[in-house]
Amino acid sequence: MDRIHARTLRRFALKKKLVLATAIVTGSAWLLAATPSTRQVAGDPAIPKRVPAVFPAGWRFPAGARATFAPHAIVAGDNRLAAQVGAQVMKQGGNAVDAAVATGFALAVTFPEAGNLGGGGYMVIRMADGRTDALDYRETAPLAATRDMYVGANGKLNGESTIGSKASGVPGAVAGLIEAHRKYGVLPISRVLAPAISLASEGFIVDTTLNRSLASEKYRIGGFAGKSVFFPNGAPPAIGSRLVQPQLARTLRLIASSGSRDFYRGTIADSIVAEMRRNGGLITKEDLARYQPIWRQPLRSSYRGYSLISMPPSSSGGTTITEMLNILEAYGPISAFGSAERIHALASASQRAFIDRNSKLGDPAFVRVPLSTLTSKGYARAVAKTISRDHADATTQLASELREGNETTHYSVVDGAGNAVATTTTLNDLYGSGVFVSGAGFFLNDEMDDFTSRPGTPNMYGLIQGAANSIAPGKRMLSAMSPTIVLDPRGNLLLVTGARGGPRIISATSQIILNVIDHRMSLFDAMSAPRIHHQSLPDSIGVETGGIERSVLARLTQMGHYVYDLRGIASAASIMRVKGGYEGMDDPRSHGGAVGF
Repeated sequence: MDRIHARTLRRFALKKKLVLATAIVTGSAWLLAATPSTRQVAGDPAIPKRVPAVFPAGWRFPAGARATFAPHAIVAGDNRLAAQVGAQVMKQGGNAVDAAVATGFALAVTFPEAGNLGGGGYMVIRMADGRTDALDYRETAPLAATRDMYVGANGKLNGESTIGSKASGVPGAVAGLIEAHRKYGVLPISRVLAPAISLASEGFIVDTTLNRSLASEKYRIGGFAGKSVFFPNGAPPAIGSRLVQPQLARTLRLIASSGSRDFYRGTIADSIVAEMRRNGGLITKEDLARYQPIWRQPLRSSYRGYSLISMPPSSSGGTTITEMLNILEAYGPISAFGSAERIHALASASQRAFIDRNSKLGDPAFVRVPLSTLTSKGYARAVAKTISRDHADATTQLASELREGNETTHYSVVDGAGNAVATTTTLNDLYGSGVFVSGAGFFLNDEMDDFTSRPGTPNMYGLIQGAANSIAPGKRMLSAMSPTIVLDPRGNLLLVTGARGGPRIISATSQIILNVIDHRMSLFDAMSAPRIHHQSLPDSIGVETGGIERSVLARLTQMGHYVYDLRGIASAASIMRVKGGYEGMDDPRSHGGAVGF
């Protein structure tokens, strides 16, 4: 077990995923015409008073500060330049979806470790008139993919699911963003992409974060075409220098003029296929031409009178968070934040929800997903009864009992009319597979590792998954991405959130929601609070260093929990409605910021 923990921690250390939260309240044209009743929603005096949080003495983030406030619009995330793009599009009269699409394309330029054209993701939408939508633009396995393609002759995994062309699924990001804009955007797509095109063609100033990120991933990038762009002299662009990406600018111009057509059927598609052939990849012109994003029915659930709108499979995030919160609701009264009783309850609910996640979820086009059961209050009551009050329960035993029963970017958008968008997109690893499309200027993902390459063998995040998520041609790999919108008991928008960090996305997102609802924390405290993580296997609780008191650790150990330290558990970005407007912030564990007006 110690070896498993060590391997898992090493993998976690390599996974830094980007999360961006974008709260967009409207364009300036709308602000001039806003009615008092509409503005009252943003400043609802019935918003519950927040309770000051108390964190352990050794915790590295203070409590009590305030997140960035904006009366009209705010964008928060890991990259300030992309956040500024979202705000810029708003000021030009764009709505929430326009701003989300613009931010997504800008991230492909300014944050190449995670922002992308060569990955995929999910989008959850809640319109002010009550309509909801969920867009699945997750990558798919190429038609030439096979169930055991990453298992070598010796029966062990060969490593090709994480680096190199065979690691890449058919990208969905461009199709998804263009489809979201087609259905909900109001500005011409050329205006929405203009800021990203400018950033690519004219360049932007390299900061410390980008310089260090590139330097740490040279081993991944250096073997492919991206070396000439990001290491032209053997080193990453110097801090303070200007990074210009003419190939990417050309690609973005083609998308602005043709939508997704050129990416999936034209010259960009030709470039992707040529890169595959040079490096032994599987994606063909047919794979690209066949790709389609899918509109799905959002997952609707409730927790202690609040409503959640989240992403259904092929994402596991919404289902797992719903099950976890339902179990906690059925378990009983809320214990004090940071207490052994609270951590035990959280870990036990997470452990059980992850058992179901890892064994029962997959692409609904390929496997039967018992969604109604896993998200039902009745099932959660039955599961809650399996939680012992005073000791830990072994995952191996629970798996039998329940059998019958990251790099990522997230951004969230709210406009002045009350429309809300939560989007999470990913390349998986930092810079994906490392493969860079020559002539087109972007990295391809390594999402094939999110499949179950070999049942019983952990993937890069230590997840041990079942056959429901096995590789099949055209199949969407399971994801932990968890874009979520929370409504208060009156049905008003309260919170838009999501995170980066592989399976730890689920832990961070759910615990931010719990901090806001159960512990009535401010957004700043809810984001800064120490987190825990339990993904069923390894059968243990990961805790952020300094995040629990020694007496609590002793009590958890006495209860039979194995507890180990993690430097950080995911990185979130969130927006919360407050009196007079909105607050938004990037995770203090990250390096971004918030831009609002």
